[in-house]
Amino acid sequence: MGKATGFLEYTRCNTASQDPLERIRHFNEFHPPLSEEQRREQGARCMNCGVPFCQSGMVLNGMATGCPLHNLIPEWNDGIYTGNWDHALARLLKTNDFPEFTGRVCPALCEAACTCGLNGDPVTVRENELALIEYGFSAGLMQPRPPAVRSGRRVAVVGSGPAGLACADRLNHRGHQVTVLEKADRPGGLLMYGIPNMKLDKSVVERRIRLMEAEGVAFRTGVEVGADLPAADLLAEYDAVVLCAGAGKPRDLALPGRDAKGIHFAVDFLTAATRAVLAGSESALSARGKRVVVVGGGDTGNDCVGTCLRQGCKLVIQLEMMPKLPDTRAPGNEWPQWPRVCKTDYGQQEAIAVFGADPRLYQTTVQQFVPDARGRLKEIVTLRLQPEKDETTGRTRMVPVEGSESTIKADMVLIAAGFLGPADSIADAFGTARTPRNTVSTAPDGYATSVAKVFCAGDMRRGQSLVVHAIAEGRAAAREVDRFLMGYTNML
Repeated sequence: MGKATGFLEYTRCNTASQDPLERIRHFNEFHPPLSEEQRREQGARCMNCGVPFCQSGMVLNGMATGCPLHNLIPEWNDGIYTGNWDHALARLLKTNDFPEFTGRVCPALCEAACTCGLNGDPVTVRENELALIEYGFSAGLMQPRPPAVRSGRRVAVVGSGPAGLACADRLNHRGHQVTVLEKADRPGGLLMYGIPNMKLDKSVVERRIRLMEAEGVAFRTGVEVGADLPAADLLAEYDAVVLCAGAGKPRDLALPGRDAKGIHFAVDFLTAATRAVLAGSESALSARGKRVVVVGGGDTGNDCVGTCLRQGCKLVIQLEMMPKLPDTRAPGNEWPQWPRVCKTDYGQQEAIAVFGADPRLYQTTVQQFVPDARGRLKEIVTLRLQPEKDETTGRTRMVPVEGSESTIKADMVLIAAGFLGPADSIADAFGTARTPRNTVSTAPDGYATSVAKVFCAGDMRRGQSLVVHAIAEGRAAAREVDRFLMGYTNML
């Protein structure tokens, strides 16, 4: 513990954010870093407590809390404070393949479980992590480390999102020859096209891909397994195949008027926006001058709000089925559980700055889409919802309030209502068994599918989740694949 009284002497200090009215003029990241002295003070706040819940990665009351990667957080916080950044970086990379991703987009499960958060503000764990990895790149420490010896085994990883990249990275460093197959034109999966550039600059993704290529990982883009490349060919050519293609089937809204022009899935909208940013052009699905309704209150919905504002929308409204969460922890949601409190994210902050009001309408859903005479969306009909306890299951469900219909003018609707598991094409091509949730079924507490030498990890196996969970799954799957190939494993 670098400074025994650090948590008493220093207060939490987050990296600053560019003013909302300024940052909506561009698609760049907008958090300038703290100075080294300020960052050392934030590292000093870590108590190195006897039971570091921050790295526990547990589930409490049905919610994840603590780091699923079991990052050695107190160790590298100490290194930041004492100025031993090289060693701190080495300890960080011991458990996390891609801190530059989690340091930008992870919701910081670690901070939710930080002991400092019991009676005050948690340590800035995520920002400390990001500062470390960016120091590593700027100081020239992140150099290619190709394995000295190759095993002679070949592995195909289908999908280049965080799970696929983590799995490929671990197997490559073990000495196996890894090829990553990606159906899009650029590798990165949701890191490239699902997360907006202002949250995760695409140069950061490309930087990591270049490093992995220099270490021996091969990437093949524009290849859709099951269509362009038969599953049988992969099984014949490789010693193992790992399916990491994500949860690519968006939840639709089967409502009257759904075929009206102007209704899009959020993932398609965000993909088009990122393509436009990379090309320096106008998006093919631009919100410019339009009244936009985003259906869904999660991170993806917030990303849509922020993107619409940058594209110059006329108005943006976000519909959220559930009631507004409390501003502070409610009874029964005590530390170290994940805090179920209302969060106003960057997109909502920007909408408040532009339009003067929070864009979210709680306990509201769509009843009908209304097109004009030319088939273009002109408005939506909404319904108010109220919570009601299901006496059979004990769960709370949202039910419509009779006579609560309302009309909202809209030129564009973005459906950000979650996902229903992976796209059928890849799983069907390999013939893998499915779970009732439509995810790929694997062995209990494992990653092997019902098909010989085929494994699965990430959202394709567990369903829609977080980047940090995907990285953890990719690492764990890599250990199992290595054991399958070698008869044992020495991977962490």
